[in-house]
Parts: sequence; structure tokens; C-alpha cells
Amino acid sequence: MGGSAGIGFDRESLEIFAENVALLVKNGISPALVLGGGNFFRGARGHLPAMKRHRADHVGMLATVMNAICFSDHLTAIGVKNRVFSAIAMETVCSTYQIDKARETLESGEVCLFAGGTGHPYFSTDSAAALRAVEVGCDVLIKATKVDGVYDADPMKNPSAKKFEKISYSDVLAKGLGIMDLVAITICRENRMPLLVLSLSQSKILLRACLGENVGSQVIED
Repeated sequence: MGGSAGIGFDRESLEIFAENVALLVKNGISPALVLGGGNFFRGARGHLPAMKRHRADHVGMLATVMNAICFSDHLTAIGVKNRVFSAIAMETVCSTYQIDKARETLESGEVCLFAGGTGHPYFSTDSAAALRAVEVGCDVLIKATKVDGVYDADPMKNPSAKKFEKISYSDVLAKGLGIMDLVAITICRENRMPLLVLSLSQSKILLRACLGENVGSQVIED
């Protein structure tokens, strides 16, 4: 949401992301999105030592709600029906997350925006994404990052890093690849949720992935 600057809202990034989601809907795909909040609140405990971990996590959750509300309006502006669900109750702002309501929303053809993380501190946005994907019955969990897949080392630092086309959950854990946190990987593995890791910088990448094109890296059952 913060664009190249990484902070606040970047109009161009929001509009591009919205168009990508609209493209999915036009092709009969019902996406559910879990948004982070790093563009507002990143690494607070590192430079605000007085802030306790659970307080910092709560502020981070609120940041995801701000992002979801902003992105919701950008989707609405281009004709994409959507609904924001927050794990933290704030009824005057958006709907409170409930599994059945979220499923009904997706089944009606609306896009779901899940905010507020899991609603509890000490859990990452990755964990929230894995949990929501399982709860609402998604076909696949897509982790959209700055890297175009899973590598055995950081490709930004090591030009000879090897990319995995497919890799098992157990190998991800054993190799300590860190594409998602331990809780998220465990949720996916135990619930047989396919995971696809790709880069949003590639043209129409989400649609291409959903239509079965071989993009990114697949994390599969053992």
C-alpha cells in the first residue's frame, strides 16, 4: 500500500492492486484478501522500547484495518463489490469477522477483505492469512511478495540462489526458508492448503496463477 516509499498510501499502487483484483472478479474468481499494516507501523518494538509486544501487535492490527478500509473504497470506485471484516470488533467502521458471514459474502460474488490479523497478539499476518484461507474454504493461499518464488537463499543478496518450482511443507521447515512463519506453515500443512508464493510485480500475475499458469513456487503436501 505504501508503494516504493513503503509508508502511508500510494495512489498508483492502490489503483494497480485494485485493477488486479477486478480482473480476477471479471474472470469468475472470488478472492479473499488479507492485508498487512507495515506501511503504517513497522518494527515499532525496535525503536520504541517502552512499548510492550502485545501493544505493538494491537497497533499493527489497527493499521491493517486502515489499509483494508482504504483499499475497499478503491475497489468500490471501479465497480468491485466488497466487504471489510475485522477480527477486532468495530461495528461503526466495518463488519466483525465471522466464518459463516465471510463464506456467504464470497459465495455471493463479493470480495472479502480480512483485517485485524487473528484478533490476538503474538500472531503474524501470515498466520491470519493461513487461518482465514482454511476457515472460508479457499482453493489456494497465495503469498504475494517482492520475490518471485521460494529460494534456498535470499536472491537479493545471492545471485546464485536456487529457486524451487515445487517444495514440500516439511522441506520448507527443515531448511528454515522462512517464507511464512512456523504457525502459518503448520496450519497449511495440517489442513492440506496449497500455498503459492509469487511476486506482485509481474503483469497480471494473480490472474495467471488462478488460471493455472506455472508461476512462482508451489508449496505442496509432503
